[in-house]
Amino acid sequence: MIEQTNEVVRRINRLADREVLPEAQALIPRMGRLPGVNGKAKMSKSQGNATPLAATPDEISAAISQMFTDPNHVRASDPGRVEGNAVFSYLDAFDDEQGAVAALKDRYRRGGLGDSLVKKRLNDVPQALLTPIRERRRVFWRRILVTCWAL
Repeated sequence: MIEQTNEVVRRINRLADREVLPEAQALIPRMGRLPGVNGKAKMSKSQGNATPLAATPDEISAAISQMFTDPNHVRASDPGRVEGNAVFSYLDAFDDEQGAVAALKDRYRRGGLGDSLVKKRLNDVPQALLTPIRERRRVFWRRILVTCWAL
């Protein structure tokens, strides 16, 4: 898609005889695809293992509480695996405090850290990230409703 877009951009720039549009560049995130909340495959709405941006705080909390962790990590005192643990994948992707995440990983691997505490930390991250988005969305919807009501 990027190359097709750039072909269109080059043609427009050539027709305009100047650079009207810049060529598209690939944005590659530091994290690859995130696993679904069930820990399988990629996140997918059709598979029911995704959380939409429009999700309410309660919906996000519910999805996180059901997230796949390490099935062998039965008690908090048991050592756990971080690799393949969907909760840590999401923390890696979205938590800005990577030093704290690394400390959590070490503690989880050694044992002494329960899944519920890791999930609580993860829950705080998207809630903080999505709060301003929810507010902007609420403002836009009010404007739309007021505009439609005025018609």
